[in-house]
Amino acid sequence: MTTSQPTPLRLGIAGLGTVGVGVVKIIRQKANVLAARTGRPVVITAVSARSKDKDRGVSLAGYAWEDDPVALAKRDDVDVFVELMGGEDGPAKDAIEAALELGKDVVTANKALLAHHGHALAQTAESKGSVIRFEAAVAGGIPVIKALTEGLAGNDITRVMGVMNGTCNYILTRMQDAGLPYDEVFAEADALGYLEADPNLDVGGIDAGHKLSLLSSIAFGTKVDFGGVELEGIQRISIEDINQAAELGFKIKLLGVTQMTGRGLEQRMSPCLVPADSPLGQLQGGTNMVVIEGDAVEQVVLRGPGAGEGPTASAVMGDVCDIARGFRLPTFGVPADMLTTAKSAQSNSPAPYYLRLALEDRPGAMAKIATALGDNGISIDRMRQTRHDDAHAPVLIVTHKTQRAALDAAVVAMRETGVMAADPVALRIEAV
Repeated sequence: MTTSQPTPLRLGIAGLGTVGVGVVKIIRQKANVLAARTGRPVVITAVSARSKDKDRGVSLAGYAWEDDPVALAKRDDVDVFVELMGGEDGPAKDAIEAALELGKDVVTANKALLAHHGHALAQTAESKGSVIRFEAAVAGGIPVIKALTEGLAGNDITRVMGVMNGTCNYILTRMQDAGLPYDEVFAEADALGYLEADPNLDVGGIDAGHKLSLLSSIAFGTKVDFGGVELEGIQRISIEDINQAAELGFKIKLLGVTQMTGRGLEQRMSPCLVPADSPLGQLQGGTNMVVIEGDAVEQVVLRGPGAGEGPTASAVMGDVCDIARGFRLPTFGVPADMLTTAKSAQSNSPAPYYLRLALEDRPGAMAKIATALGDNGISIDRMRQTRHDDAHAPVLIVTHKTQRAALDAAVVAMRETGVMAADPVALRIEAV
């Protein structure tokens, strides 16, 4: 009596950069382990990339080559289309749509595409009986999407926050550790290859904002709304801010926070002060961390590498293995038609704020600033004026808890006093 062999799961991989090569290596090196863990062989049948002849340090022998990723997605010998090219539109979107229309499953690391087109793609997938998996799109090797959709499915999520861009965390921690200014560390990160081709995707908070919008959708059952994310990058953070925060017992992090409030869905990605001894405050280098709070579990902290060949390829393979096992789940945890359109709300929960000011060094300047704050219901907790040798007096203020709208109004009033030498730096002090 013969026993039939399990049918292989056949992958077509589009994009053979760092992550794509990492996926090829895992499949080539761990074929037996993957088959044992999923119950069937996982194989690559075809690949696609911009250059066929490039030396990638891994053999592509035995894989069919397609110049066009759409043609790859349509191949009869591809069951799962693995998209690792990137880009919110263009070939990546065309190829994913082609795969879904044919009823094929998709695994992707493309947070920009999902942040802009995720709901429509989810609807297409569900109408064709396909699944889209994207663990690698958020926080590298950290299985945060699996945690939200599976492990914490019995919770009403109350807040998700975290450090989701390793490049920004590297820059901020390097500034503090080496006492270097932002521009110098930015140039260093660029030379090391840490920055995207468009650096503003990293330092402007856009990359991390894409990730936050995806987590918001899963956590709160809402349609992805990247446009509702309040974005502020780290470009204005100075070594002075880093040092002043340290003296106050804080670290500065590019922090994403999303929560559902009575006013609507708050989503913000901005530099914040966090306690230096907190898990977020102790996060170093390119590491990511996501903190999930739920009504039953209270708080879960997930920490791990946020990028790189191994960690991101590991996340891709986690999704591939789930598909190989036959595990099916809607893209954002619930059917796309059940996702609600959330009202976007400006983050306005009260918090203390750090203010760094440069004032004209003349009598009455500080009194005008205090009046502008007081007129908007903001009281001062701490204030410090540091030594200076020029006409501009550096002043540091820590407020008592206030709403961001009140602070913004106070900043407008400050500008109208005529004593401001530069726009202030205002950073929220986050409770974590």
